[in-house]
Amino acid sequence: MGNSNNGHVDDNQHTDVGAIIQSGREILFQGFNWESHKHDWWRNLERKVTDIAKSGFTSMWLPPATNSFSPEGYLPQNLHSLNSAYGSEHLLKTLLQKMKQHKVRAMADIVINHRIGTTQGHGGMYNRYDGIPMAWTEHAVTSCTGGLGSKSTGDNFNGVPNIDHTQEFVRKDLLGWMQWLRKVGFQDFRFDFARGYSPKYVKEYIEGAKPLFSVGEYWDSCNYSGTTLEYNQDSHRQRIVNWIDGTGQLSAAFDFTTKGILQEAVKGQFWRLRDPKGKPPGVMGLWPSRAVTFLDNHDTGSTQAHWPFPSNHIMEGYTYILTHPGIPTVFYDHFYDWGNSIHDQIVKLMDIRRNQDIHSRSPVTILEAQPNLYSATIGEKVCMKIGDGTWCPSGREWTLATCGHRYAVWQK
Repeated sequence: MGNSNNGHVDDNQHTDVGAIIQSGREILFQGFNWESHKHDWWRNLERKVTDIAKSGFTSMWLPPATNSFSPEGYLPQNLHSLNSAYGSEHLLKTLLQKMKQHKVRAMADIVINHRIGTTQGHGGMYNRYDGIPMAWTEHAVTSCTGGLGSKSTGDNFNGVPNIDHTQEFVRKDLLGWMQWLRKVGFQDFRFDFARGYSPKYVKEYIEGAKPLFSVGEYWDSCNYSGTTLEYNQDSHRQRIVNWIDGTGQLSAAFDFTTKGILQEAVKGQFWRLRDPKGKPPGVMGLWPSRAVTFLDNHDTGSTQAHWPFPSNHIMEGYTYILTHPGIPTVFYDHFYDWGNSIHDQIVKLMDIRRNQDIHSRSPVTILEAQPNLYSATIGEKVCMKIGDGTWCPSGREWTLATCGHRYAVWQK
């Protein structure tokens, strides 16, 4: 595979932070699940880098690589220690080096909404950070989570000390840490629990650390009537769009709206996939160049299964996100744990996306959005259908590129 076509930007160049977003030819890979810390993970991924690169992924999102109170990495303590339950600093650097050789960028999971203290301070809580780098006092912790800092600028992550980003010393230390991660070999950032602090700080961190690509996890609940997902999710996707705007448009965001709609649509409600204006109904339909689409992650799927995509409709889901605008993400479990057939079907869809030059801004014409059928033309070079309804494009210029259970893709 030629590097010219995989959206790769050489980190040695003085690259504009927005170059990756402007190109729009990213395909991300989430390289872990909730149980990965049990399985010598850096070594496992190092063995798979060649296949990940060959498949066409441009960036791999790694689990939090720093020391954490919980093995999964989401309760960080000493942010400057790269020895974690996933493996040693040495094994991590070996993995990062191999990824660099294969031109797959490494995405760091930036967990900066909260931090577990080492020492009891104000109120008897573990809200001091004595004896480790970034040795903050209680003034680094928001007043709403037991510290002596200011009120939170976002939603609280309950039960642990939340970091007060209004403090200049906190932001200076965090930015220094992110710049250090860039030197270690991480090129992209994923901002965990982005609802917890103002997006203006994400803008400041991106401008200071200059990751090549960033994505935020702004996850709140879709609009429901009781247990039924409402058709109109405009207010849900608008909140994500507002967050992206708040970052100075420097960060993309995970398209939780598309996930929520798509996983209901595949159950025989494909009418959901056309909004009242005839566009895709998620963030993808409003701001596709900032919409990172996905089916599942370590929270929604895996063993946590907080909000899983229906397992017997996975390929319909991937057919949708890999042929449509936005920036698609493939989940480790689906790619490596669900059998060679699923792996190869996903790679085939990725090949079509690249070869037909579908990118994050490709135009979509939705042709059918019936209960049992969805079809669309993307970029005028690709036509697709999902669902058990019978359909194929009219015109002899279309040839079948790939098909499977309840999906088909044609190309010119």
